[in-house]
Amino acid sequence: MQNTDILISGGGIAGPALAYWLGRAGFSVTVVERAAAPRSGGQAVDLRGAGRTVVSRMGLLEQARGLGLDQRGFAYVDASGRISARMTADSFGGEGIISEIEILRGDLARLLYEATGPGQDTEYLFDDTITELVEDEQGVTVAFRSAGTRRFGLVVGADGLHSAVRGLAFGPEREHVRPLDLYTAWFTATDGPDLDGWFMMHNAPGGRVASARPGRRPGEIKAGLSFRSPPLTVGRQDVAAQQALLTERFTGVGWETPYLLRAMRDAPDFFFDSVGQVRLDRWSRGRVALLGDAGYCPTPLTGLGTSLALVGAYVLAGELVATGGDHRVAFPRYDRVMRPYVDRARELPPGGAAGYAPMSALGIRLRNLSMRQVNRWPMRNLLAAQFAKAGDIDLPEYPVAAGR
Repeated sequence: MQNTDILISGGGIAGPALAYWLGRAGFSVTVVERAAAPRSGGQAVDLRGAGRTVVSRMGLLEQARGLGLDQRGFAYVDASGRISARMTADSFGGEGIISEIEILRGDLARLLYEATGPGQDTEYLFDDTITELVEDEQGVTVAFRSAGTRRFGLVVGADGLHSAVRGLAFGPEREHVRPLDLYTAWFTATDGPDLDGWFMMHNAPGGRVASARPGRRPGEIKAGLSFRSPPLTVGRQDVAAQQALLTERFTGVGWETPYLLRAMRDAPDFFFDSVGQVRLDRWSRGRVALLGDAGYCPTPLTGLGTSLALVGAYVLAGELVATGGDHRVAFPRYDRVMRPYVDRARELPPGGAAGYAPMSALGIRLRNLSMRQVNRWPMRNLLAAQFAKAGDIDLPEYPVAAGR
C-alpha cells in the first residue's frame, strides 16, 4: 500500500469522518486542528439522505439519534411573534427544512472524534495549523505553526470555507469562493423565550433575518442573525466590531431580536462570517486533495453541507483504499463520483439569498405566502426536489465499509 501516512487539516466533521475510514483500513492518520480542543456547541446540522447512510455504515447512527434535538418544525414569525407560515418536522417524509435527525454540530464532531481519537487510530494535533507545503516525488513536507516540520504521503484539506490548505496548494481564496453578499452570526443563548419546540425565524425589511431554535438543554437557544450586504471589511477575528455591526443592523427589529442582541454579547461560541460557495474545477493537485467545505462548500442555505462532508469522506477514503493508496488514480475517481452530487447539492433553494432574506416587506409577505403553499403544486414539487438532493447519489459499496 502506498502513501500510508496521511495528514488531514480540520477536526470538524469531514476530517474526523475521513480519519475514521482510513484508520479502519490501516492508514496512519494525523489530524491537525486550529482550535485548542474539539469544538463544542455550534448550530444544528442535518443528518439526511446519503449523509445519514454514511453514519449508519460507520455504526454510529443510533448514537447520533440519541444526541438529536427534539423539534416540532420550522416557522416564520412576524414582529409580534405570530406564526405566519410553518413546516412540521414530519413534512416531506422527515426530509424537510427540519430533518428526521437534527444534531448540534459540536455533538456530531465530538461523536466522530471519540470514534477516532484517544485509544483509536488517529493522532490529533490541536491548537496548530499548517503554514507551508512542499511536495516532491515521494511525499509532502509540511511545516506547522507549533509542531515543527514533518513528512506525509498525502495531505487533505478539510478545513472549511477559509481553508488554509486550499490557500497554500490552490491559490488565493478570492479565486475560489463566490460570495452571496450575505453575512451570518450564530451563537448560543440561555434563559430565552419559550419556542415550544419550533425553529422560529423572523424577517425584517433590508434583508435582515433573526432566528432561534431549541438547544439540547432546558432554556438553551441556538440563535442566528443574518443580513444581506455588499462585501464588508470587518475583520474575521474582530468580534467587537462584528457585534457592533450586528447591533447597528438589527436595532429596531421586532420579535425577540432585542433579547438576541443582548445575549450575543455574552455568548461563549459567537461566530460571524460571510456566506459563500466554493467552486473549483478539480479537488486535487498533486498529493493534496480537498474535502467538504474546503473543496465544495454549498452554503448553509442548502442544508447539505454536512451530507457533502460525510459522503465526500466516505468516497475519498473508499477510493484510496481501493487503489492501495495510489493518489494518482484515487483522487480523480473521487472527483468523478462526487462531482454530480456536489453540483446538484450546490443549487440554492428557490430564490437563493433573496428568498432567505427578502429586502422588502412585500417580498417577505410573498415568501411567507409561498411557504403556506408547501403542500400544493408547484411549491411542493419545487421543495421536494430540493430536499431530495441529499440522497441523490448511488453510494459505492467500498471494501472499507465491509462488516458494518
